[in-house]
Amino acid sequence: MIQPGKTLSRTVMFALAVMLCGQAFARDDKRMYSVADALASPVAEEVITGEIAFHFGEGNHPPIAKKFGNFQSNKKSNGVGRSDEAVCQRAFLSAMRSLQDRAVREGGDAVVNIVSFYRRNEVSSETEFECGSGAIMSGVTLRGDVVKLQ
Repeated sequence: MIQPGKTLSRTVMFALAVMLCGQAFARDDKRMYSVADALASPVAEEVITGEIAFHFGEGNHPPIAKKFGNFQSNKKSNGVGRSDEAVCQRAFLSAMRSLQDRAVREGGDAVVNIVSFYRRNEVSSETEFECGSGAIMSGVTLRGDVVKLQ
């Protein structure tokens, strides 16, 4: 015969153990990765068409003839069984594809002043992007100005 007090205490102990294990495996790492390495990956050839120019960092671009607006892309990728770098590169390329598609729709020929904007924290770099990785997902947020260059 099961005693009510023991069943309740076992249930509480089990629930507490599950909560503690979940916290032990939770992570929220932010790292910087190379833009050049991501753009050199085999996946990049499938995603980036080359019809739109990309300029990272602030002010590192030719003169602008027309500005269409500032746009943001937030993309995530599943990290199960893959390295953080590989997953972050995939999320980065998805975000780049989104900016590329937006530039085409707006009539631009470039996206300039591209910065990382992960969790609303702006990081400007000409050579790196920021990526956040958790236990099973990684994410990249990019912001940039869609423009027509002179």
